Amino acid sequence: MTGKLVREKVEREEEERLAPYAIHSRDSRGRAWPEKEHEARTAFQRDRDRIIHSTAFRRLQYKTQVFVNHEGDHYRTRLTHTLETCQIARTIGRALGLNEDLIEAISLAHDLGHGPFGHAGEWALSEIMKGHGGFEHNIQSLRIVEALEESYPEFSGLNLTYEVREGLKKHPEKFRGTSERRFRSAEAEVVDLSDEIAYSCHDLDDGLRAQMIPEEELEKLTFWKEMQAYIRNKYPRINETHKNRLAIRLLINRLVMDLVKATRQHLKKLGVKSAKDIQKVKGPLVLFSPPLAKRKVELRRFLHTHLYQHYRVVRMTEKGKRFIQRVFQAYLEKPGQLPSPVRKRVEKDGLYRAICDYISGMTDRYVQNEYKRLFEPYERV
Repeated sequence: MTGKLVREKVEREEEERLAPYAIHSRDSRGRAWPEKEHEARTAFQRDRDRIIHSTAFRRLQYKTQVFVNHEGDHYRTRLTHTLETCQIARTIGRALGLNEDLIEAISLAHDLGHGPFGHAGEWALSEIMKGHGGFEHNIQSLRIVEALEESYPEFSGLNLTYEVREGLKKHPEKFRGTSERRFRSAEAEVVDLSDEIAYSCHDLDDGLRAQMIPEEELEKLTFWKEMQAYIRNKYPRINETHKNRLAIRLLINRLVMDLVKATRQHLKKLGVKSAKDIQKVKGPLVLFSPPLAKRKVELRRFLHTHLYQHYRVVRMTEKGKRFIQRVFQAYLEKPGQLPSPVRKRVEKDGLYRAICDYISGMTDRYVQNEYKRLFEPYERV
């Protein structure tokens, strides 16, 4: 079978397999720079591969989720969070008859714009960039795939399909010139909620591993009480480590299956018959049942109080902000310290934006080493 026939076979299978409201590969609105279709891969499979092979994707391995790398080897990073989001999203998408390749591409790209040191990086850059165009990691993800990646001689960025780029606009009101998302897809909304499931559950897991979460407070959480009751009944002699890990898996499964069931019912109630119908829908396409949505909010509040505000996490956050603020200021005061490729971007994008792009692309360890090179007198430059 020739390559072209392979792609066409996959596209025909999509017609038979996908739900009528799913986005089909052959119906893509294409790319900003027109390209000939690949012989063996659909448009969205090609996008997925371009993202995986990008520099920004590789950097996610050394970017903080909650715990910085040197805190321990077993904590999540931006890369492992991205992979967990992708796995959850594909499971949900398959159950709903959606396009898994589109879901995978959006999932793998959704956090490319995060800076070093987790949310500390975003907060520091957002503060610095006030009055200079601002900074928000979703917008930065789109900027990376549209302009900053330098892999192809024909165009800037990765030249991804319209549907993937639109799927990265998690908060469309933040994108200049748009009051709402111009194009909606159930696939993109599945990724958004899979992201929430992934970080809520794995942050809880990491917090327990780090012994930062008080068990007596956790026992008050409705979700946790239900999981623990089930586990104690089925495994009365289970040890603490296995109990917590099993509880996290049960929690993920509970959220995923509720989302699938509630979304099926919701889409049926909406009466959507095609991807075009989705553009007319007001409100969410993909959602949890009201009871689970309420418990999810309880979980997020719990994590905010007992993990994100834990003194160790606050210290890590503040330390990360100080690194970024001082490095940024050093570049502002003496732009000649910037590498040549960054200085060239200053001419096009301005000094603040060029520095912001440079720092937001750094890994945790790179910005720490850059700090040493800039401020420690005996460090090699």
